[in-house]
Amino acid sequence: MSQSKLDDLFDYTEERCLWQFFSRTWDREENIEGVLGQVARLLTGQEPLRGTPQERLLYADALAMANDVRERFPWASQVNHEEIQFLIDGLKSRLVDTVITRSTNRELNHHLY
Repeated sequence: MSQSKLDDLFDYTEERCLWQFFSRTWDREENIEGVLGQVARLLTGQEPLRGTPQERLLYADALAMANDVRERFPWASQVNHEEIQFLIDGLKSRLVDTVITRSTNRELNHHLY
């Protein structure tokens, strides 16, 4: 796996995707897992999950991201399914570390919310 591809995805996500900055830890985790799971499905040609309102919401964000990734990064159409999944898993891990684990926002886990 190329570190530069993961860096590309991370930089794009940090710049363009507001769903990673929801107000609570559980929201952020749900969005990171859900949106990127749908992105992986879209980039590997699998049918996205759209059976519930939540899946359709995640799909809407994922569709925009997958289309942007294909447009911005020529390598996205040249990597195999395993590498896509590896990149998405790496992106999930990096986002969780950045926007949850190392976040200094105390409201993320505040007991009154």
